[in-house]
Amino acid sequence: MKHTAKFAVAAAALVTVALAQGVDPQAALKELATKVYSKGPSGEAPTPAAQIKLTPAEIAKVRAMNATAAIVLHYGGNDWSNAQVDGLKTQFAKLNIKVIAVTDANFKPEKQVSDIETVLARKPSIIVSIPTDPVATAGAYRKAAKAGVKLVFMDNVPSGLKAGTDYVSVVSADNYGNGVASAHLLAQELKSKGNIGVIFHAADFFVTKQRYDAFKATIAKYPNIKIVAEQGIGGPDFAGDAEKVANAMLTRNPTLNAIWAVWDVPAEGVMSAARTAGRKDLIIATMDLGKNVGLEMARKGGMIRGLGAQRPYDAGVTEANLAAYALLGKKAPAYVALNALPVTRTNLMTAWKQVYNQTAPSEIAAALK
Repeated sequence: MKHTAKFAVAAAALVTVALAQGVDPQAALKELATKVYSKGPSGEAPTPAAQIKLTPAEIAKVRAMNATAAIVLHYGGNDWSNAQVDGLKTQFAKLNIKVIAVTDANFKPEKQVSDIETVLARKPSIIVSIPTDPVATAGAYRKAAKAGVKLVFMDNVPSGLKAGTDYVSVVSADNYGNGVASAHLLAQELKSKGNIGVIFHAADFFVTKQRYDAFKATIAKYPNIKIVAEQGIGGPDFAGDAEKVANAMLTRNPTLNAIWAVWDVPAEGVMSAARTAGRKDLIIATMDLGKNVGLEMARKGGMIRGLGAQRPYDAGVTEANLAAYALLGKKAPAYVALNALPVTRTNLMTAWKQVYNQTAPSEIAAALK
């Protein structure tokens, strides 16, 4: 209830800056708590993650199977990937499913294909993965499916594979909803007026495209907010790439008021560029509640003013349960989603607990005081 009250105050503040333009952010943000905007990769309607459950008898059956699992990431070491792996490992342990490998493709499709082939040699029962490129990796995943491996995906699926036949399900945050949230929160900070830059992900990556599309569609509802600079980044050095792009944006547009970055790691690059340019007044909005952006948000007057957060730990738990569905022969929905979570300094501590299933780091708690 405490979180709800704090969020209500933050959401109410949006009404005064936007209702005159026909935008009601309070209603939009309230809707995010009960509605998933995103559709699945093939247009599937979302099934709430809360509906993915196992009975004690089903858990006992899975535990007796002594199954194994591999986690094949697009890239690791970031807060989102770490939380996903934590959720997966925790739930797999409860199901007596041994995790035999966790791989990191560093966002390179050819590396991920190699990772899949290496993992397959160990004959896992399950692979949980997020494809770096839906086309380039499709053949490797198809090979895994033909070998009888139960595939559960995070966020995106390889091209040509079918739910219920080639893979079990895909689990995702409401990335479109988080894009909507970040746009309304940025508009609040700008008081519905200003010039902004946009840094998006220049790749055929389903979830980041959803974020970008949602942000642009929502910010367009504010006629006095203008996108004056826009550029994509391809990685794998997303922070470094975003820093270079932001440097150029700030040089060419010295009156730029804000920059939107497609997730927290690029946002860290924007923060660095702003500090170098002496623009600590720059407003930044993003998605994903990583430690570095969380710490910046916690500081009074910090540049990170609002973001839409995923719930990666809970997503990992859900993915593990869906893998158990497959082992049991239990029918699974094609697309499972978790609601978007708008985050500001006001609800930062509670949001951290929701995202990571643990209390916020001491540095963040101290910065909020």
